[in-house]
Amino acid sequence: MLKNGNMVEQPWLKDLNEEEVDALAELPKEDRLRHFADLHDKEPEAALRLVGQSSGLPVVEDFEMEDEPTSKIPLRLINEFQCLPIKEGQENTEYLDLVTVWPPEPSMDKWVFAVCGKQPRWQLGPPELISSTITQKFGVGADSLESSQLDELGFDDEEMEEEDENAAIIRFVNEVIHRAIGERATDIHFEPLRDDLQIRYRIDGELIPVRLPDNLVRVQDAIISRLKIMAKLNISEKRRPQDGRITFDDGKTEMDIRVSTFPTMYAESVSLRLLNEKSQPLSVRELGLLEDDEEKVNQALARPHGILLVTGPTGAGKSTSLTAFLRKINFPERRIITVEDPVEYEVPGVNQTQIHHEIGLDFAAALRHILRQDPDVIMVGEIRDRETADIGIRASLTGHLVLSTLHTNDAPGALTRLIDMDIEPFLIASSVEMIIAQRLVRRLCSHCAKPANLEEELLRSQLLALGIELTEMANAGLVKVHAGCDRCGGRGYRGRIGIFEVLVVTEEIHRLIVEKSSARLIREAALLQGMRSLQQCGWEQVKRGLTSLTDIMRYADIGDEEEEGDEDTPA
Repeated sequence: MLKNGNMVEQPWLKDLNEEEVDALAELPKEDRLRHFADLHDKEPEAALRLVGQSSGLPVVEDFEMEDEPTSKIPLRLINEFQCLPIKEGQENTEYLDLVTVWPPEPSMDKWVFAVCGKQPRWQLGPPELISSTITQKFGVGADSLESSQLDELGFDDEEMEEEDENAAIIRFVNEVIHRAIGERATDIHFEPLRDDLQIRYRIDGELIPVRLPDNLVRVQDAIISRLKIMAKLNISEKRRPQDGRITFDDGKTEMDIRVSTFPTMYAESVSLRLLNEKSQPLSVRELGLLEDDEEKVNQALARPHGILLVTGPTGAGKSTSLTAFLRKINFPERRIITVEDPVEYEVPGVNQTQIHHEIGLDFAAALRHILRQDPDVIMVGEIRDRETADIGIRASLTGHLVLSTLHTNDAPGALTRLIDMDIEPFLIASSVEMIIAQRLVRRLCSHCAKPANLEEELLRSQLLALGIELTEMANAGLVKVHAGCDRCGGRGYRGRIGIFEVLVVTEEIHRLIVEKSSARLIREAALLQGMRSLQQCGWEQVKRGLTSLTDIMRYADIGDEEEEGDEDTPA
């Protein structure tokens, strides 16, 4: 529609071919600038200025919204046009000043004038800022399930058409998921309470409540049923947990979503894990490893055989690291086979298998058959039991490179965990080449981070708690803290970055493993041989201004070291 009308004639699109213009026109308005920036290989800010200059519209990086925006323009148009009324430059003007995410089409002018009685005067603003402002002010899906519309659609009238009610629910659920993608959320949690349905996003590792319409509890059963239908689950089964998948098209890419339902006191709780393949690191370098650690990892991946383990609690980014490793070593002359639970990210050219417990295809059973497939590299999603560990170790000793994960707090703890599984220490020492422990910490927003100006005594105590040499106090001026701005939603953080502990199995470590030494002794030896602890790696990222000292204290497992045989500390 736009291509045949106005979009193709716009001067800022002259360098794009017909297919690119067509794809741009089909995107939601809030996604067009991001896609346009990708096509022109520009930063979003520069793309916004380019579009504004070419279209003749002024660009505002910050704005003051009207106190009562819906008194100026209906909520339906705010959401449909992705625009907001801003305070007018002069009183009693005949114009309505609006900030929007993309140059308006003529139909938008007509709609605003017809509904509001004023001629619109448009300005361009950052799409992320406008979208987040709409969400914070009105909540997610407010226009889909606002009370007047509920009455109109018949939630209080049993004689209304059932398909009208379903249409409102479908719009609402799609809006919740679309907003989550825009906010870079990794999870969405639908949590039934006694008198409400709570929805929360997990953004940068933190749970953020989502503002929602007040009447949501009236339709919570329909919302949960809609999610189960999308995931192809049994909607009549409400007593048992279920797992499924949704392929959600957000207008630009297909988002793979893992769905899990769990019965609670009031209704089923539904959790959605958003798996965006485009957000995955394309190389080991993009993981955020420090330079010397990256070199060690590349050397381990270049070996023809052995085991490389990645450890950490749930949500530490282990699957992300393994995916980056596979892409690093994925060559046409190599046969790579994976067994995962579930397959989270597709890697082109790699044979990926998902386990199915109900038919007896677990990690151990899959591994036994994989060895008959003549693989060069094997990736096992997780080592959970002795049989899986034993097969993996024997595969590495027979000329295969094996990548896998373990749930331990640190790198030395992985060695003692394998010993606890009754694996012979000499087999562990001969097969394991490297162990990487990792965590994800929040990345400071580059636009609002400010110097910490820590008191000397406070900094001293924090460095001592992290096990950092006090000589590092000379770098106190490099420490930054979060502040909060519109670009990061006032949180002060935007995205996450990894901190890593890379243990290479040297001759000394080999001897300690065979002697069944404790994790503490192995750690001390590894540190003497140049291993950087999670805390030390975190401090390096703090000095770079990428994260805060508070986050390192919070996420790097500060406290007692794990002893041999200890259970994992909950993440």
